[in-house]
Amino acid sequence: MLTAAGGTLFGYALALTRNREQAIDLVQDCVVRALAGPSAPDNERAFRGWLFAIARNSWVDQLRAFRRQRALQDAVGEASPVTDALSDGAVTQLAVREAFLLLSPDHRDVLALVDIGGFSYDETAIMLGINRGTVMSRVSRARAALATLLSDSRVVEFPGRNRRAGHG
Repeated sequence: MLTAAGGTLFGYALALTRNREQAIDLVQDCVVRALAGPSAPDNERAFRGWLFAIARNSWVDQLRAFRRQRALQDAVGEASPVTDALSDGAVTQLAVREAFLLLSPDHRDVLALVDIGGFSYDETAIMLGINRGTVMSRVSRARAALATLLSDSRVVEFPGRNRRAGHG
């Protein structure tokens, strides 16, 4: 069952972390925690939900640890490192990723679970501790916001691309 959830789990981890290397680490941490934890659910859907919940909880733990570390560094007067998470890929993929990152955390969370993880509204509601109607509303608003961010009116032509020299 782990391999069946592996691809979507990585997609979910990538949506949470916004960084390929961190997503790989998060999936590995999730697998280690799953293997070390109590027995896994027998039902495949329940297993996927359990695995995704482990990943989300692990990510929240990592964020808390990072914030504590950054606060300590700031208190000591050290600059915290900034990482560049850009990866090679198609312009369309880059545009979608960038637009996804501009969504609110709540909208990113529900889209990652529903559209990337493939969870139902009910399963997502349980994992996030909110009601089904809230999930439906957030998904709808997130998709609309993503569509607006990707609309032609917001797209700017890349300088120097497909331009003819004005001389002839």
